[in-house]
Amino acid sequence: MIRVINDKCDFCGTCVAVCPVDSIELFEARIEILKHCIDCMLCVWICPVETLALENQTKELECETATTV
Repeated sequence: MIRVINDKCDFCGTCVAVCPVDSIELFEARIEILKHCIDCMLCVWICPVETLALENQTKELECETATTV
């Protein structure tokens, strides 16, 4: 499952453009991943500001941040 870190997003729309199943919606202040996402990870790889991540990657990043502080 793809997770969105909205406070990192600059709303460039690159993820929306690359999604092969149109499962990303870009709103004024947030991104939403729709239920029909196939977890291809194209959006994760293309995002220039690392706003998108797999759910387990997000948890790993949180753990790394907590241990380095």
